[in-house]
Amino acid sequence: MLYYLDTSIWLDIFENRDEHNFPKSKYAIELLNKIIDNNDKILVSRAIIKELINYGYNYFEAVGLFKKFKPILIYVNFNEKQFGKAKDIANKRAIPRFDSLHAIIARDNGAILISRDNHFKKLADITKTKKPEDII
Repeated sequence: MLYYLDTSIWLDIFENRDEHNFPKSKYAIELLNKIIDNNDKILVSRAIIKELINYGYNYFEAVGLFKKFKPILIYVNFNEKQFGKAKDIANKRAIPRFDSLHAIIARDNGAILISRDNHFKKLADITKTKKPEDII
């Protein structure tokens, strides 16, 4: 199986962002462990790296976060057509551009998109989104 984890899921993994009565980091890590155990793969795009930079990481920190997961990662690029479509969808549906880009990348690569972000409900016609606990 192929998965595409939204940046928020990666942040849950990297920053241990559990909330009171809601162990979202625990769920994200359990999903990651299941992916490893099943020899599945996770797609990572430049869009995720750029979002991590927007959240305050520098480029080298952002890239470095993924090093220990290298055996299960597949790096994918997006093209101008995908980016243009994502921008158009984001404007029309009043959602962040990166969210629409993540949905398009996941769809075009046959990956299951994992996120908690409600913006993805507006993208259900592009790809279905699951939460980590839906998979584990």
